[in-house]
Amino acid sequence: QVQFVESGGGLVQLGGSLRLSCTTSGKFVRIVAMGWYRQTPGNQRELIAARATDGKTTYAESVKGRFIISGDGTENTVYLRMDSLKPEDTAVYYCNGEGFDSNYRPFNSWGRGTQVTVSS
Repeated sequence: QVQFVESGGGLVQLGGSLRLSCTTSGKFVRIVAMGWYRQTPGNQRELIAARATDGKTTYAESVKGRFIISGDGTENTVYLRMDSLKPEDTAVYYCNGEGFDSNYRPFNSWGRGTQVTVSS
């Protein structure tokens, strides 16, 4: 079973920065894309940034110019650099990945999330 584990969340002041990391465990043939979502209480999970293994990236309008998603040259790790953080960025951030497992079955899995809190 392919799983994702987030790290790097925490408490930061207005205008500060954080870098989230997402690593993969389990056997897989290929990961097609990985992304970051966030969720606040009472709201649906929203896509913040995504990165395909060919390097193509997508960002939500609310984070463009402030957040950068990147990889480490492998398929199984992705980072989210967050700058100029605002209180409205406060949320639980989730890593998501999709691809094919060791049995060539498609998967779409989530991490357990990491809390990011921006104080004003």
